[in-house]
This record gives sequence, structure tokens and C-alpha cells, in this order.
Amino acid sequence: MQGHPDVIACLTDLLRGELAARDQYFIHSRQYEDQGFVRLYERLDHEMQEETQHADAILRRILLLEGKPDMRPHAFTPGDTVQEMLRKDLDTEYSVRKHLMDAIALCETHRDYVSRDLLLAQLRDTEEDHAYWLEKQIGLIDKMGLQNYLQSQADGVAD
Repeated sequence: MQGHPDVIACLTDLLRGELAARDQYFIHSRQYEDQGFVRLYERLDHEMQEETQHADAILRRILLLEGKPDMRPHAFTPGDTVQEMLRKDLDTEYSVRKHLMDAIALCETHRDYVSRDLLLAQLRDTEEDHAYWLEKQIGLIDKMGLQNYLQSQADGVAD
């Protein structure tokens, strides 16, 4: 089924963004693991897997629309400290949210309601899960201080 070229181009850009988010979560999760922050590692590993699922859904849609996927992730710079990693991840989620909203509007314009619905589900996941959790972590650091926060992330099971 031939999709609209603008929708395919937009989905391709979203795919590259999801791959970058996946890779960013991948490196951050492994940095947390290396530093002994088990709870952060487990949560970010989970986020990495969800970003992979998002990328897979977009990839499959591009192929169905007879597009040619571009599997090169957008460039990103990983964080060094816990606070920097959380902030970069939140900024990534805000960027993903903006791009998803723009893509949803484009799909509406071209009456591609299947792509729109796929992206709406990803938008809900981005807003209600990923961004919300990251905002909560940054808020916890502000409330309890960095050292107490880091101590709480050193062991146990992820939220």
C-alpha cells in the first residue's frame, strides 16, 4: 500500500529519533549499572526496550507504506552525571513529544488515520510514562537532595 511521501518522510524522521532515544537510554542504563545504581539501571533498561518497540512499530508502518527506512539514529550526546543523564533523557522525551504531535497533525492532513493512531499510542506512552517518570526523578532530587536520591537508587527493585 503506497503511503503519502510526506508521511513516510515524517515516519522516517521519527524512526531515527526513536533509535537515538533507544541508544541514549542504552548508554545511560549501562552507566547507571556501572555506578551501582541498580534501580536507575533497571528502569532505563526498560525504557530502552520500550523505545525499541516504538521504533519497531514505526519501521513496520514505513515498510507497509512502501517506504525505505533510514536506520541511522539521530546524533546525541550522553550525559556524564546522574542529574545530567536524567535531564538529557527528559529533554529527549520532550523533543519526541513535539515531533509526535507534529506527525499526528500531518497524518490527519493526509488522512492516514492508522499511522495517526499508532503515533497517538506512542504519544500517550511518552507523556504518561517516560516523561512523567523522569520529571518525578528530577523532582525527587530537588526535594531530598542528590546524595539521598542516589542512595535510594543503589539497591532494590525499580519502580
